[in-house]
Amino acid sequence: QVQLVESGGGLVQPGGSLILSCVVSGTMFGFKDMNWYRQAPGKQRDLVATITSIYTGARTTYADSVKGRFTISRDNAKNTVYLQMNSLQPEDTAVYSCNFRDKWGQGTQVTVSS
Repeated sequence: QVQLVESGGGLVQPGGSLILSCVVSGTMFGFKDMNWYRQAPGKQRDLVATITSIYTGARTTYADSVKGRFTISRDNAKNTVYLQMNSLQPEDTAVYSCNFRDKWGQGTQVTVSS
């Protein structure tokens, strides 16, 4: 059974940093393109970042709103994808979820507030 389990969310002040983790089990992790999405209250779920599989060299892409502040990475030995988030702002407040294909984690809440 495929499982995605996120962790690392929390409350942080504006300008602060967090790193999210998503551990994936039950599948060949290294061969999957992995995504981070976020959904703020009352808004649609948006794609934040993608990292491609080992087949395609783990290329990364980002939403314009997070470029230069967020970094997606993966550790295939640990079946884990990360999202390093720097210079966080209140508008980054959302539930962050990792995903591949039609599989989703439960999400982790990130709140940016003073």
